[in-house]
Amino acid sequence: MKIVIHPKAVIRTCVLVAVLCTVSACGTSKSERALSGGAIGAGIGAVGSSLTGGSPWTGAVVGGAAGAATGAFTDKDDINLD
Repeated sequence: MKIVIHPKAVIRTCVLVAVLCTVSACGTSKSERALSGGAIGAGIGAVGSSLTGGSPWTGAVVGGAAGAATGAFTDKDDINLD
């Protein structure tokens, strides 16, 4: 089976990831940042995986885990936009 990846799908996914990464670690506590990062990561993973022909469930699990870890390891000072 040959998987065909369309260039427009890759560009859309990259733009979506870039936009959502700017807000992926929002929150004042580690648990809030982990929850928001996990939710955004799961969404990005599901969409990205389905656009490239993979399983959206697997993409959501992997993306959610990566987003939660990123949110949990982000320090409050790292997200201060003032």
